[in-house]
Amino acid sequence: MHNQPIGGVVYIRKATLFNDYFRREMWTGEHMQITVMSVPVGGEVGKEIHEDLDQLLVVEQGTAAVFMGESAETMSFVGEATEGAGILVPSGRYHNVVNDGREPLKLYSVYAPPKHPIGTAQRTKADADREEKMTE
Repeated sequence: MHNQPIGGVVYIRKATLFNDYFRREMWTGEHMQITVMSVPVGGEVGKEIHEDLDQLLVVEQGTAAVFMGESAETMSFVGEATEGAGILVPSGRYHNVVNDGREPLKLYSVYAPPKHPIGTAQRTKADADREEKMTE
């Protein structure tokens, strides 16, 4: 499934802070994946649901409003996430993360199992949306 058979040590905070892509795949194993993200001021990850995976998002820079719900129409405010906060998203839960701060929101995401193809590098949310439509 993947071409990264060995593990190692990664400076994930540094990789996250230096990333300027909306989403970039950092590492993919057989059962887990890490991506780094940079969401511009006023931007958002976008309303989404993952039926078959759990997700952890960790904020390394900025602030974000976090929304979750049973459906995309019933998502309500869950809380504010700032540097060092972890956002826990169980499978089957609609969610969105909105950059409501004054600087790019830098975060990393852990998917279990993996979601994005190895080598994913999406400079903008529009790029990410376009690629996801192509794979539907």
